[in-house]
Amino acid sequence: MSTRPAKPRAKNLATLLQGIAPERAPSAHVSDLTLDSRQVEAGGAFVALTGLRTHGLAFLEQALSRGAAAVLWEPAAGVAAPRLPVGVIGVRVPDLTRQLGTIADRFFDAPSSEIRIAAVTGTNGKTTIAYMLAEALEKLGIDAAYTGTLGFGRVGAVRARSHTTPDCITVHRELAELRDDGVRSVAMEVTSHALVQQRVAGVRFDAALFTNLTRDHLDYHGTFEAYGEAKARLFEWPTLKHAIVNLDDPFGATLTQRVRGTALTVYGRESLATTDVSSEACYVRATHVVAEPVGLSIEIDSAWGRGRLHSRLIGAFNVDNVLAVLAALLGFDVPLRDALQTIEQGTAPPGRMEMLIAPGKPLVVVDYAHTPDALDKALRAVRAHSTGKLHCVFGCGGERDVGKRPLMGSIAETQADAVIVTDDNPRGEDGDAIVAAILDGMREPTKAHVQRDRAAAIELAIARAAPGDAVLIAGKGHENYQIVGSTRRHFSDREVALAALGRTS
Repeated sequence: MSTRPAKPRAKNLATLLQGIAPERAPSAHVSDLTLDSRQVEAGGAFVALTGLRTHGLAFLEQALSRGAAAVLWEPAAGVAAPRLPVGVIGVRVPDLTRQLGTIADRFFDAPSSEIRIAAVTGTNGKTTIAYMLAEALEKLGIDAAYTGTLGFGRVGAVRARSHTTPDCITVHRELAELRDDGVRSVAMEVTSHALVQQRVAGVRFDAALFTNLTRDHLDYHGTFEAYGEAKARLFEWPTLKHAIVNLDDPFGATLTQRVRGTALTVYGRESLATTDVSSEACYVRATHVVAEPVGLSIEIDSAWGRGRLHSRLIGAFNVDNVLAVLAALLGFDVPLRDALQTIEQGTAPPGRMEMLIAPGKPLVVVDYAHTPDALDKALRAVRAHSTGKLHCVFGCGGERDVGKRPLMGSIAETQADAVIVTDDNPRGEDGDAIVAAILDGMREPTKAHVQRDRAAAIELAIARAAPGDAVLIAGKGHENYQIVGSTRRHFSDREVALAALGRTS
Protein backbone atom coordinates (compact mmCIF):
# COMPACT_ATOMS: atom_id res chain seq x y z
CA MET A 1 0.00 0.00 0.00
CA SER A 2 1.28 3.47 -0.86
CA THR A 3 2.40 5.75 1.95
CA ARG A 4 1.73 8.91 -0.02
CA PRO A 5 -0.40 11.57 1.68
CA ALA A 6 -4.12 11.55 0.80
CA LYS A 7 -3.81 15.12 -0.44
CA PRO A 8 -0.90 16.23 -2.67
CA ARG A 9 1.58 18.65 -1.18
CA ALA A 10 1.53 22.25 -2.37
CA LYS A 11 3.54 22.76 -5.53
CA ASN A 12 5.68 25.61 -6.74
CA LEU A 13 4.09 27.49 -9.65
CA ALA A 14 7.45 28.08 -11.32
CA THR A 15 8.07 24.32 -11.36
CA LEU A 16 4.58 23.49 -12.59
CA LEU A 17 4.82 25.95 -15.48
CA GLN A 18 8.48 25.46 -16.42
CA GLY A 19 8.75 25.34 -20.22
CA ILE A 20 5.03 26.04 -20.56
CA ALA A 21 4.35 29.67 -19.63
CA PRO A 22 6.14 32.22 -21.84
CA GLU A 23 7.22 34.24 -18.82
CA ARG A 24 8.73 32.66 -15.73
CA ALA A 25 6.04 32.22 -13.10
CA PRO A 26 6.63 33.54 -9.58
CA SER A 27 8.15 31.09 -7.12
CA ALA A 28 4.98 30.73 -5.07
CA HIS A 29 3.17 27.61 -3.90
CA VAL A 30 -0.41 26.56 -4.66
CA SER A 31 -2.29 23.94 -2.68
CA ASP A 32 -4.62 22.73 -5.42
CA LEU A 33 -5.70 23.02 -9.07
CA THR A 34 -9.26 23.27 -10.32
CA LEU A 35 -11.27 24.36 -13.35
CA ASP A 36 -14.44 24.74 -11.29
CA SER A 37 -14.74 28.10 -9.53
CA ARG A 38 -17.15 26.50 -7.07
CA GLN A 39 -14.47 24.09 -5.91
CA VAL A 40 -11.61 26.52 -5.43
CA GLU A 41 -9.96 26.17 -2.04
CA ALA A 42 -8.00 28.85 -0.20
CA GLY A 43 -4.45 28.89 -1.50
CA GLY A 44 -5.32 26.96 -4.66
CA ALA A 45 -4.98 27.87 -8.32
CA PHE A 46 -8.01 28.55 -10.50
CA VAL A 47 -7.53 27.49 -14.13
CA ALA A 48 -9.53 29.49 -16.70
CA LEU A 49 -9.78 27.95 -20.17
CA THR A 50 -11.43 29.01 -23.40
CA GLY A 51 -14.78 27.20 -23.54
CA LEU A 52 -17.25 26.44 -26.30
CA ARG A 53 -19.63 29.17 -25.11
CA THR A 54 -17.74 31.22 -22.55
CA HIS A 55 -14.31 31.71 -21.02
CA GLY A 56 -13.41 30.44 -17.57
CA LEU A 57 -12.60 34.02 -16.53
CA ALA A 58 -16.35 34.68 -16.48
CA PHE A 59 -16.29 32.85 -13.13
CA LEU A 60 -13.24 34.63 -11.76
CA GLU A 61 -15.06 36.56 -9.03
CA GLN A 62 -16.39 33.38 -7.49
CA ALA A 63 -12.92 31.81 -7.58
CA LEU A 64 -11.42 34.85 -5.88
CA SER A 65 -14.16 34.90 -3.24
CA ARG A 66 -13.22 31.35 -2.33
CA GLY A 67 -9.58 32.25 -1.80
CA ALA A 68 -7.80 31.52 -5.08
CA ALA A 69 -4.10 32.36 -4.66
CA ALA A 70 -3.32 32.16 -8.38
CA VAL A 71 -5.13 32.30 -11.70
CA LEU A 72 -3.80 30.47 -14.76
CA TRP A 73 -5.63 31.79 -17.79
CA GLU A 74 -5.71 31.02 -21.48
CA PRO A 75 -5.53 34.06 -23.78
CA ALA A 76 -8.26 34.27 -26.43
CA ALA A 77 -9.62 36.81 -28.89
CA GLY A 78 -11.70 39.42 -27.11
CA VAL A 79 -10.60 38.31 -23.64
CA ALA A 80 -8.78 40.93 -21.56
CA ALA A 81 -6.16 40.12 -18.98
CA PRO A 82 -7.87 39.76 -15.60
CA ARG A 83 -7.50 42.46 -12.99
CA LEU A 84 -6.51 40.67 -9.82
CA PRO A 85 -6.33 41.81 -6.19
CA VAL A 86 -2.94 42.42 -4.61
CA GLY A 87 -1.41 39.13 -3.57
CA VAL A 88 -3.17 37.01 -6.21
CA ILE A 89 -0.85 35.77 -8.96
CA GLY A 90 -2.00 35.81 -12.56
CA VAL A 91 -0.18 33.80 -15.23
CA ARG A 92 -1.01 33.94 -18.92
CA VAL A 93 -0.54 30.49 -20.48
CA PRO A 94 -1.06 30.25 -24.26
CA ASP A 95 -2.59 26.95 -25.41
CA LEU A 96 -3.41 26.15 -21.80
CA THR A 97 -6.08 23.60 -22.80
CA ARG A 98 -3.44 21.42 -24.42
CA GLN A 99 -0.78 22.09 -21.78
CA LEU A 100 -3.01 21.44 -18.78
CA GLY A 101 -2.37 17.70 -18.84
CA THR A 102 1.34 18.27 -18.27
CA ILE A 103 0.62 20.75 -15.46
CA ALA A 104 -1.82 18.36 -13.75
CA ASP A 105 0.60 15.46 -14.18
CA ARG A 106 3.30 17.48 -12.42
CA PHE A 107 0.99 18.63 -9.64
CA PHE A 108 -0.18 15.10 -8.78
CA ASP A 109 3.33 13.59 -9.07
CA ALA A 110 2.85 11.74 -12.36
CA PRO A 111 0.26 9.17 -11.23
CA SER A 112 -0.04 7.47 -14.62
CA SER A 113 3.68 6.62 -14.56
CA GLU A 114 2.97 4.18 -11.73
CA ILE A 115 -0.19 2.61 -13.17
CA ARG A 116 -0.64 0.45 -16.24
CA ILE A 117 -3.57 2.04 -18.06
CA ALA A 118 -5.64 0.45 -20.81
CA ALA A 119 -7.80 2.99 -22.66
CA VAL A 120 -10.98 1.74 -24.33
CA THR A 121 -12.57 3.80 -27.10
CA GLY A 122 -15.31 3.24 -29.67
CA THR A 123 -19.01 3.98 -30.05
CA ASN A 124 -20.37 0.93 -28.26
CA GLY A 125 -18.93 -1.59 -25.81
CA LYS A 126 -16.59 0.72 -23.89
CA THR A 127 -18.27 0.29 -20.52
CA THR A 128 -18.67 -3.49 -20.72
CA ILE A 129 -15.08 -4.02 -21.86
CA ALA A 130 -13.46 -1.64 -19.37
CA TYR A 131 -15.55 -2.93 -16.46
CA MET A 132 -14.94 -6.60 -17.30
CA LEU A 133 -11.21 -5.99 -17.83
CA ALA A 134 -10.85 -4.32 -14.44
CA GLU A 135 -12.92 -7.11 -12.86
CA ALA A 136 -10.78 -9.80 -14.50
CA LEU A 137 -7.50 -8.18 -13.44
CA GLU A 138 -8.76 -7.94 -9.87
CA LYS A 139 -9.73 -11.64 -9.88
CA LEU A 140 -6.22 -12.44 -11.13
CA GLY A 141 -4.76 -10.78 -8.05
CA ILE A 142 -3.79 -7.52 -9.73
CA ASP A 143 -4.88 -4.35 -7.91
CA ALA A 144 -7.13 -2.86 -10.59
CA ALA A 145 -9.78 -0.19 -11.00
CA TYR A 146 -12.28 1.05 -13.57
CA THR A 147 -13.02 4.59 -14.73
CA GLY A 148 -15.78 5.55 -17.13
CA THR A 149 -19.52 6.02 -17.55
CA LEU A 150 -20.34 4.22 -14.31
CA GLY A 151 -17.86 6.32 -12.29
CA PHE A 152 -14.43 5.41 -10.96
CA GLY A 153 -12.93 3.06 -8.42
CA ARG A 154 -12.39 -0.61 -7.80
CA VAL A 155 -15.09 -2.90 -9.21
CA GLY A 156 -17.71 -3.24 -6.50
CA ALA A 157 -16.88 0.17 -5.08
CA VAL A 158 -17.34 2.42 -8.12
CA ARG A 159 -18.29 6.00 -7.27
CA ALA A 160 -20.68 7.72 -9.67
CA ARG A 161 -19.90 10.97 -11.49
CA SER A 162 -21.49 13.06 -14.23
CA HIS A 163 -19.18 12.44 -17.22
CA THR A 164 -17.63 9.32 -18.75
CA THR A 165 -14.34 11.20 -18.91
CA PRO A 166 -14.20 14.22 -16.55
CA ASP A 167 -12.01 17.30 -17.00
CA CYS A 168 -8.25 16.95 -17.32
CA ILE A 169 -7.41 17.91 -13.74
CA THR A 170 -9.99 15.51 -12.34
CA VAL A 171 -8.63 12.67 -14.49
CA HIS A 172 -5.16 13.11 -12.98
CA ARG A 173 -6.60 13.65 -9.49
CA GLU A 174 -8.56 10.39 -9.71
CA LEU A 175 -5.53 8.50 -11.02
CA ALA A 176 -3.50 9.87 -8.11
CA GLU A 177 -6.17 8.74 -5.67
CA LEU A 178 -6.23 5.26 -7.21
CA ARG A 179 -2.42 5.07 -7.15
CA ASP A 180 -2.34 6.10 -3.50
CA ASP A 181 -4.91 3.38 -2.77
CA GLY A 182 -2.55 0.77 -4.18
CA VAL A 183 -4.11 0.37 -7.62
CA ARG A 184 -1.61 -0.70 -10.27
CA SER A 185 -3.81 -1.25 -13.33
CA VAL A 186 -6.72 0.83 -14.64
CA ALA A 187 -9.20 0.14 -17.43
CA MET A 188 -10.41 3.55 -18.63
CA GLU A 189 -13.19 4.48 -21.02
CA VAL A 190 -12.01 7.30 -23.29
CA THR A 191 -14.60 9.18 -25.33
CA SER A 192 -14.15 11.11 -28.55
CA HIS A 193 -15.07 14.30 -26.66
CA ALA A 194 -12.30 13.60 -24.16
CA LEU A 195 -9.72 13.19 -26.90
CA VAL A 196 -10.72 16.34 -28.78
CA GLN A 197 -11.05 18.43 -25.62
CA GLN A 198 -7.69 17.27 -24.22
CA ARG A 199 -9.28 15.78 -21.10
CA VAL A 200 -6.79 12.89 -21.05
CA ALA A 201 -3.76 14.98 -22.00
CA GLY A 202 -0.68 14.00 -20.04
CA VAL A 203 -1.94 10.49 -19.24
CA ARG A 204 0.53 7.70 -20.07
CA PHE A 205 -1.58 5.06 -21.77
CA ASP A 206 0.05 1.64 -22.08
CA ALA A 207 -2.67 0.03 -24.19
CA ALA A 208 -5.44 1.35 -26.45
CA LEU A 209 -8.45 -0.74 -27.43
CA PHE A 210 -10.86 0.09 -30.27
CA THR A 211 -14.35 -1.45 -30.28
CA ASN A 212 -16.34 -0.08 -33.23
CA LEU A 213 -17.45 3.10 -34.93
CA THR A 214 -21.12 3.78 -35.64
CA ARG A 215 -23.26 6.90 -35.74
CA ASP A 216 -23.16 8.98 -32.54
CA HIS A 217 -22.17 12.46 -31.36
CA LEU A 218 -22.48 14.00 -34.83
CA ASP A 219 -24.08 16.98 -33.11
CA TYR A 220 -20.59 17.66 -31.74
CA HIS A 221 -18.16 16.32 -34.36
CA GLY A 222 -20.16 17.39 -37.42
CA THR A 223 -19.17 14.50 -39.68
CA PHE A 224 -18.64 10.78 -39.32
CA GLU A 225 -15.09 11.23 -40.60
CA ALA A 226 -14.27 13.76 -37.90
CA TYR A 227 -15.75 11.42 -35.30
CA GLY A 228 -13.45 8.63 -36.49
CA GLU A 229 -10.41 10.88 -36.52
CA ALA A 230 -11.10 11.82 -32.91
CA LYS A 231 -11.01 8.14 -31.93
CA ALA A 232 -7.84 7.57 -33.97
CA ARG A 233 -5.90 10.08 -31.85
CA LEU A 234 -5.64 7.48 -29.12
CA PHE A 235 -3.67 5.14 -31.37
CA GLU A 236 -0.99 7.74 -32.00
CA TRP A 237 -0.37 8.26 -28.28
CA PRO A 238 3.37 8.68 -27.57
CA THR A 239 3.44 6.23 -24.63
CA LEU A 240 1.42 3.48 -26.30
CA LYS A 241 2.92 -0.02 -26.15
CA HIS A 242 -0.02 -2.16 -27.27
CA ALA A 243 -2.95 -1.56 -29.64
CA ILE A 244 -5.99 -3.87 -29.68
CA VAL A 245 -8.36 -3.43 -32.62
CA ASN A 246 -11.65 -4.99 -33.73
CA LEU A 247 -10.89 -6.08 -37.27
CA ASP A 248 -14.56 -6.76 -38.06
CA ASP A 249 -15.25 -3.03 -37.94
CA PRO A 250 -14.41 -1.19 -41.19
CA PHE A 251 -12.79 1.69 -39.35
CA GLY A 252 -10.88 -0.77 -37.20
CA ALA A 253 -9.40 -2.36 -40.30
CA THR A 254 -8.27 1.11 -41.43
CA LEU A 255 -6.94 1.90 -37.98
CA THR A 256 -4.53 -1.05 -38.04
CA GLN A 257 -2.69 0.64 -40.92
CA ARG A 258 -2.01 3.67 -38.70
CA VAL A 259 -0.50 1.78 -35.78
CA ARG A 260 3.26 2.30 -35.87
CA GLY A 261 5.94 1.10 -33.46
CA THR A 262 3.32 -0.53 -31.23
CA ALA A 263 2.47 -4.19 -30.65
CA LEU A 264 -0.82 -4.91 -32.43
CA THR A 265 -3.47 -7.47 -31.56
CA VAL A 266 -6.54 -7.84 -33.78
CA TYR A 267 -9.72 -9.59 -32.74
CA GLY A 268 -12.96 -10.52 -34.42
CA ARG A 269 -15.19 -13.15 -35.96
CA GLU A 270 -16.11 -12.40 -39.56
CA SER A 271 -12.89 -10.86 -40.91
CA LEU A 272 -10.62 -13.23 -39.04
CA ALA A 273 -12.72 -16.22 -40.07
CA THR A 274 -12.10 -15.49 -43.76
CA THR A 275 -8.60 -14.05 -43.55
CA ASP A 276 -5.34 -15.93 -43.23
CA VAL A 277 -4.00 -14.60 -39.94
CA SER A 278 -1.33 -17.24 -39.41
CA SER A 279 1.34 -14.67 -40.18
CA GLU A 280 -0.07 -12.20 -37.68
CA ALA A 281 1.97 -11.89 -34.51
CA CYS A 282 -1.12 -11.52 -32.35
CA TYR A 283 -4.76 -12.32 -33.00
CA VAL A 284 -7.81 -13.54 -31.10
CA ARG A 285 -10.86 -14.87 -32.92
CA ALA A 286 -14.10 -16.69 -32.20
CA THR A 287 -14.45 -19.75 -34.41
CA HIS A 288 -17.81 -20.99 -33.11
CA VAL A 289 -20.48 -19.32 -30.99
CA VAL A 290 -23.61 -20.81 -29.43
CA ALA A 291 -26.26 -18.64 -27.75
CA GLU A 292 -27.35 -20.50 -24.64
CA PRO A 293 -30.51 -19.72 -22.60
CA VAL A 294 -28.48 -17.46 -20.32
CA GLY A 295 -25.05 -16.86 -21.76
CA LEU A 296 -22.71 -17.64 -24.62
CA SER A 297 -20.44 -20.57 -25.47
CA ILE A 298 -17.43 -19.39 -27.48
CA GLU A 299 -14.65 -21.41 -29.08
CA ILE A 300 -11.42 -19.42 -29.30
CA ASP A 301 -8.44 -19.52 -31.64
CA SER A 302 -5.54 -17.18 -30.95
CA ALA A 303 -1.84 -16.58 -31.33
CA TRP A 304 -1.60 -17.90 -27.77
CA GLY A 305 -3.47 -21.16 -28.45
CA ARG A 306 -7.01 -22.52 -28.54
CA GLY A 307 -9.69 -22.80 -25.90
CA ARG A 308 -13.36 -22.48 -25.01
CA LEU A 309 -15.25 -20.33 -22.57
CA HIS A 310 -18.80 -19.94 -21.33
CA SER A 311 -19.73 -16.32 -20.69
CA ARG A 312 -22.66 -15.14 -18.58
CA LEU A 313 -23.24 -12.30 -21.03
CA ILE A 314 -26.01 -12.48 -23.62
CA GLY A 315 -26.09 -11.16 -27.18
CA ALA A 316 -23.95 -11.80 -30.23
CA PHE A 317 -22.33 -8.36 -29.89
CA ASN A 318 -21.00 -9.38 -26.47
CA VAL A 319 -18.84 -11.95 -28.26
CA ASP A 320 -16.84 -8.97 -29.51
CA ASN A 321 -16.63 -7.56 -25.99
CA VAL A 322 -15.42 -10.87 -24.59
CA LEU A 323 -12.80 -11.16 -27.35
CA ALA A 324 -11.60 -7.63 -26.59
CA VAL A 325 -11.15 -8.38 -22.89
CA LEU A 326 -9.38 -11.64 -23.71
CA ALA A 327 -7.02 -9.87 -26.13
CA ALA A 328 -6.20 -7.25 -23.49
CA LEU A 329 -5.47 -9.88 -20.82
CA LEU A 330 -3.26 -11.85 -23.18
CA GLY A 331 -1.46 -8.64 -24.09
CA PHE A 332 -0.84 -8.13 -20.37
CA ASP A 333 0.91 -11.54 -20.36
CA VAL A 334 -1.90 -13.40 -18.59
CA PRO A 335 -1.72 -17.12 -19.60
CA LEU A 336 -4.54 -18.16 -21.95
CA ARG A 337 -6.02 -20.72 -19.54
CA ASP A 338 -6.12 -18.23 -16.67
CA ALA A 339 -7.63 -15.55 -18.93
CA LEU A 340 -10.41 -17.86 -20.13
CA GLN A 341 -11.29 -19.04 -16.63
CA THR A 342 -11.35 -15.49 -15.29
CA ILE A 343 -13.61 -14.18 -18.07
CA GLU A 344 -16.05 -17.03 -17.39
CA GLN A 345 -16.51 -15.62 -13.89
CA GLY A 346 -17.16 -12.12 -15.24
CA THR A 347 -20.48 -10.33 -15.06
CA ALA A 348 -22.07 -7.59 -17.13
CA PRO A 349 -21.80 -4.12 -15.62
CA PRO A 350 -24.97 -2.49 -14.27
CA GLY A 351 -27.40 -1.51 -17.03
CA ARG A 352 -25.56 -3.36 -19.77
CA MET A 353 -27.81 -6.17 -21.03
CA GLU A 354 -28.80 -6.63 -17.39
CA MET A 355 -31.36 -9.44 -17.08
CA LEU A 356 -34.20 -9.19 -14.56
CA ILE A 357 -35.93 -12.51 -14.02
CA ALA A 358 -39.02 -13.40 -11.97
CA PRO A 359 -41.05 -16.66 -11.93
CA GLY A 360 -44.01 -16.60 -14.29
CA LYS A 361 -42.99 -13.24 -15.72
CA PRO A 362 -41.41 -12.13 -19.00
CA LEU A 363 -37.66 -11.74 -19.26
CA VAL A 364 -36.78 -8.06 -18.79
CA VAL A 365 -33.46 -6.67 -20.03
CA VAL A 366 -32.20 -3.20 -19.12
CA ASP A 367 -29.59 -1.78 -21.47
CA TYR A 368 -27.89 1.54 -22.17
CA ALA A 369 -28.40 1.24 -25.95
CA HIS A 370 -28.87 4.82 -27.14
CA THR A 371 -27.50 4.70 -30.68
CA PRO A 372 -28.99 3.05 -33.77
CA ASP A 373 -26.31 0.37 -33.86
CA ALA A 374 -26.56 -0.39 -30.14
CA LEU A 375 -30.36 -0.61 -30.25
CA ASP A 376 -30.25 -2.94 -33.25
CA LYS A 377 -27.73 -5.22 -31.55
CA ALA A 378 -29.58 -5.20 -28.23
CA LEU A 379 -32.88 -6.15 -29.85
CA ARG A 380 -31.26 -8.95 -31.84
CA ALA A 381 -29.54 -10.18 -28.70
CA VAL A 382 -32.70 -10.34 -26.63
CA ARG A 383 -34.54 -12.02 -29.51
CA ALA A 384 -31.90 -14.77 -29.60
CA HIS A 385 -32.40 -15.54 -25.92
CA SER A 386 -36.21 -15.56 -25.84
CA THR A 387 -38.95 -17.74 -27.32
CA GLY A 388 -41.95 -15.39 -27.31
CA LYS A 389 -42.69 -11.87 -28.47
CA LEU A 390 -40.17 -9.07 -28.15
CA HIS A 391 -41.32 -5.77 -26.61
CA CYS A 392 -39.19 -2.61 -26.74
CA VAL A 393 -39.41 0.54 -24.61
CA PHE A 394 -37.13 3.39 -25.67
CA GLY A 395 -36.79 7.11 -26.36
CA CYS A 396 -34.07 9.51 -27.47
CA GLY A 397 -32.21 12.12 -25.46
CA GLY A 398 -32.94 15.79 -26.00
CA GLU A 399 -30.27 18.25 -27.16
CA ARG A 400 -28.32 15.42 -28.77
CA ASP A 401 -27.87 14.08 -32.32
CA VAL A 402 -31.32 14.53 -33.90
CA GLY A 403 -30.46 12.49 -36.99
CA LYS A 404 -30.40 9.20 -35.13
CA ARG A 405 -34.02 9.47 -33.92
CA PRO A 406 -35.81 8.24 -37.08
CA LEU A 407 -33.10 5.61 -37.55
CA MET A 408 -33.81 4.22 -34.09
CA GLY A 409 -37.54 4.33 -34.76
CA SER A 410 -37.07 2.25 -37.89
CA ILE A 411 -34.86 -0.26 -36.09
CA ALA A 412 -37.30 -0.69 -33.21
CA GLU A 413 -40.22 -1.20 -35.59
CA THR A 414 -38.27 -3.75 -37.64
CA GLN A 415 -36.75 -5.77 -34.81
CA ALA A 416 -39.45 -5.73 -32.11
CA ASP A 417 -42.98 -7.13 -32.11
CA ALA A 418 -44.31 -4.29 -29.96
CA VAL A 419 -42.85 -0.82 -29.44
CA ILE A 420 -43.56 1.78 -26.79
CA VAL A 421 -41.92 5.15 -27.45
CA THR A 422 -41.29 7.19 -24.33
CA ASP A 423 -39.10 9.93 -22.88
CA ASP A 424 -35.39 9.39 -22.29
CA ASN A 425 -33.74 12.57 -20.98
CA PRO A 426 -35.64 15.25 -22.92
CA ARG A 427 -33.60 18.02 -21.29
CA GLY A 428 -34.63 21.38 -22.75
CA GLU A 429 -36.32 19.99 -25.87
CA ASP A 430 -40.02 19.46 -26.46
CA GLY A 431 -40.63 15.77 -25.71
CA ASP A 432 -43.46 15.56 -28.23
CA ALA A 433 -41.10 16.75 -30.96
CA ILE A 434 -38.55 14.07 -30.03
CA VAL A 435 -41.23 11.39 -30.17
CA ALA A 436 -42.45 12.71 -33.54
CA ALA A 437 -38.92 12.46 -34.96
CA ILE A 438 -38.69 8.83 -33.80
CA LEU A 439 -42.07 7.98 -35.35
CA ASP A 440 -40.97 9.60 -38.64
CA GLY A 441 -38.63 6.67 -39.14
CA MET A 442 -41.39 4.07 -38.93
CA ARG A 443 -43.39 2.71 -41.86
CA GLU A 444 -46.49 2.25 -39.68
CA PRO A 445 -46.09 4.69 -36.77
CA THR A 446 -49.68 4.21 -35.60
CA LYS A 447 -48.76 0.69 -34.46
CA ALA A 448 -46.29 2.08 -31.94
CA HIS A 449 -47.69 3.08 -28.57
CA VAL A 450 -46.61 6.48 -27.22
CA GLN A 451 -46.41 6.90 -23.45
CA ARG A 452 -44.12 9.75 -22.51
CA ASP A 453 -44.20 8.91 -18.80
CA ARG A 454 -41.25 6.51 -18.75
CA ALA A 455 -42.31 4.66 -15.59
CA ALA A 456 -45.80 4.11 -17.00
CA ALA A 457 -44.28 2.95 -20.31
CA ILE A 458 -42.13 0.34 -18.56
CA GLU A 459 -45.04 -0.86 -16.44
CA LEU A 460 -47.28 -1.12 -19.51
CA ALA A 461 -44.73 -3.13 -21.50
CA ILE A 462 -44.22 -5.63 -18.68
CA ALA A 463 -47.97 -5.92 -18.08
CA ARG A 464 -48.61 -6.62 -21.76
CA ALA A 465 -45.84 -9.21 -22.04
CA ALA A 466 -46.61 -12.87 -21.38
CA PRO A 467 -44.34 -15.46 -19.77
CA GLY A 468 -41.85 -16.45 -22.44
CA ASP A 469 -41.88 -12.94 -23.92
CA ALA A 470 -38.99 -10.51 -23.47
CA VAL A 471 -38.97 -6.77 -22.77
CA LEU A 472 -35.99 -4.59 -23.68
CA ILE A 473 -35.85 -1.27 -21.83
CA ALA A 474 -33.28 0.71 -23.77
CA GLY A 475 -31.48 4.02 -23.49
CA LYS A 476 -30.69 4.74 -19.86
CA GLY A 477 -29.14 1.56 -18.51
CA HIS A 478 -27.35 2.27 -15.22
CA GLU A 479 -28.56 5.87 -14.96
CA ASN A 480 -30.50 6.65 -11.78
CA TYR A 481 -31.86 9.99 -12.94
CA GLN A 482 -33.95 11.65 -15.62
CA ILE A 483 -33.36 15.18 -16.90
CA VAL A 484 -36.49 17.13 -17.81
CA GLY A 485 -35.85 20.78 -18.61
CA SER A 486 -33.16 21.82 -16.16
CA THR A 487 -34.42 19.46 -13.44
CA ARG A 488 -32.55 16.26 -12.66
CA ARG A 489 -34.74 13.86 -10.70
CA HIS A 490 -34.24 10.35 -9.41
CA PHE A 491 -35.33 7.70 -11.87
CA SER A 492 -34.13 4.15 -12.46
CA ASP A 493 -35.33 1.84 -15.23
CA ARG A 494 -34.15 -1.08 -13.10
CA GLU A 495 -36.12 -0.03 -10.03
CA VAL A 496 -39.33 0.53 -11.99
CA ALA A 497 -38.96 -2.80 -13.79
CA LEU A 498 -38.27 -4.74 -10.59
CA ALA A 499 -41.36 -3.24 -8.97
CA ALA A 500 -43.44 -4.20 -12.02
CA LEU A 501 -42.07 -7.74 -11.76
CA GLY A 502 -42.99 -7.87 -8.07
CA ARG A 503 -39.35 -7.91 -6.99
CA THR A 504 -37.49 -5.59 -4.63
CA SER A 505 -33.97 -6.50 -5.76
